[in-house]
Amino acid sequence: MDSRIYNLMEIIRPRVKEVGFSFYLLKKNKLTLAAFYVIVALFVLAILAPYIVPYPSHISDEANVANKLLPPSGEYLFGTDELGRDIFSRVIYGIRISLTTAILAVGLAIIIGVPLGAIAGTIGGWVDEVIMRITDIFLSFPPLLLAIAIVSIVGSSLNNAIIAIALSWWPWYTRLVRGQAVSLKERKFIQAAEAIGTSKWKIIFSHVVPNTISPVIVQASMDMGGVILTIASLSFLGLGAQAPTPEWGLMINTSRNYFLNAWWYSIFPGLAIFITVLAFNLLGDGFREIMDPKTRKR
Repeated sequence: MDSRIYNLMEIIRPRVKEVGFSFYLLKKNKLTLAAFYVIVALFVLAILAPYIVPYPSHISDEANVANKLLPPSGEYLFGTDELGRDIFSRVIYGIRISLTTAILAVGLAIIIGVPLGAIAGTIGGWVDEVIMRITDIFLSFPPLLLAIAIVSIVGSSLNNAIIAIALSWWPWYTRLVRGQAVSLKERKFIQAAEAIGTSKWKIIFSHVVPNTISPVIVQASMDMGGVILTIASLSFLGLGAQAPTPEWGLMINTSRNYFLNAWWYSIFPGLAIFITVLAFNLLGDGFREIMDPKTRKR
């Protein structure tokens, strides 16, 4: 039992040391650290949104026409919309919707793309050809255009938008992991596993996939901003979230008719999108520098 614990500690110790060094590098990059704090704050606000917004009832379609299109004030920090609802409450609650939908969309893309890339790169041959040609077909379309086409076919809703984005994004993970797998299968530990008769499937899911985690994390952190922007775009076009959902893109779409008289209606949801996307992009760039041995600065 003691030897097992010792062996486990020997495995964990270098990983803990690596994580500690990664956090050290994160703290050295001020922009990445600031983006990390912003994203942590966004997740905290998303979790606590139902409890901290000043007007929870304004999340729904509740109307208070007497207070419609009021400018920012002490009572309504971001002003009110055409139905008299508090824009601050809706923007804060929109954090939960944007982060949740982005995590689901990126997660689905990873679930589809990573195994396919690992299978294509490890097995090779006609399996690799079939998977990569299908991947090339999907990559020939711009992700937003493909997502619009899919949602137009299956119907407009936030759930369908998540599925459409995942189907638009998975090829990037397949291509990324396939390249990693082609390199990994030439490593000695993979060749040793093959030599002792380990099955291809076990090699793929026990050795190849775990060793592609770092680039996948980097890609996912960078994709979060793009997915949030895509979700907002679909909702703006009426293909994503539907009223009265307080989704930022949908709020901007609704505010178009009131822009000249109520600038705050579109400005604050737009700022929320800008800050969130910028934070994820900066964090993704920082993660790429931290996790890539070629760009690490010791």
